[in-house]
Amino acid sequence: MSSTTLEPTPSRRGAHSASDVSHKRSGNSNSTSSGPGPGFLRVLNSEFIKFRTLLSTLILLGSTVLVMVGFGALSAWGTGQFSQGAGRDPQAAARIAAQGGDLAVGVPTSGIAFAQLILGSLGVLLMSSEFTTGMARSTFAAVPKRIPAFVAKLLVVMATAFIVTAVSVYLAALVSLPILDNYNLKLDLASSQSVRLLLVNSLYVAAVAAIGMSLGALVRNSAGGIMSLVGLFFVAPIAFQLIPGDFFVEARKYLPGNTVEPMTAVQHVPDTLEAWQAALVLGAWVVLPLLLAGILLKKRDV
Repeated sequence: MSSTTLEPTPSRRGAHSASDVSHKRSGNSNSTSSGPGPGFLRVLNSEFIKFRTLLSTLILLGSTVLVMVGFGALSAWGTGQFSQGAGRDPQAAARIAAQGGDLAVGVPTSGIAFAQLILGSLGVLLMSSEFTTGMARSTFAAVPKRIPAFVAKLLVVMATAFIVTAVSVYLAALVSLPILDNYNLKLDLASSQSVRLLLVNSLYVAAVAAIGMSLGALVRNSAGGIMSLVGLFFVAPIAFQLIPGDFFVEARKYLPGNTVEPMTAVQHVPDTLEAWQAALVLGAWVVLPLLLAGILLKKRDV
């Protein structure tokens, strides 16, 4: 008498359930990313949430708007006083004629130097705070490739800097209009030069914010990154101007802070770069530090 051993066979319901579970798992993993970590859109959303929920970020953005509008109003008053005195001062009248007689067009962007400092410092803080607070360990544990988180943070800071600068310039122009009208000065917000100033200056400040973010990733210290930014955009131009020698005179043209004037001038300013050359120089100042920051971000420990 022989005994027969029956092998247990899975039921159709069990087989289908197992296959469905494996299919759902594979489908979910494919829908997020092809590798470890969440998909880029989720990373971008998380970086935007971190950005807009920080009180310091809102304070810096609000300060940018207030400074730009305040300097626009102050510049409108000063320009009106200058034009009023030009009727009694031949030298002042000659300076107005040398500028084409259109003094009001640059009034809304008179506070750009302060906007680049504030938003550039914001770019530094967004990256350096990841390391000073220890948040980088959580961020890079969730995004092991690291570069998607870096790119997402870069997109958030550049887009915000561009939008805030453009809105601030426009608000500064609206505030300046009644002040300029008191001095019989006209400001056409729809003119090609006004639109060009708004767009170029907004792109320039966005580029400065990107440079600040790369400095924050390289230095990994908020104070050190901000001081590096200040040295590059404010101290270096003055130092290059004071140090005698043809080398420093020529090198001063290639500093990032001296690229915005050639790109916004109606006519080529002597001893400056051409507009397309200035754009390429500014692009190099943005791309090269970002590439170096991305490489070191992958190689260095958190």
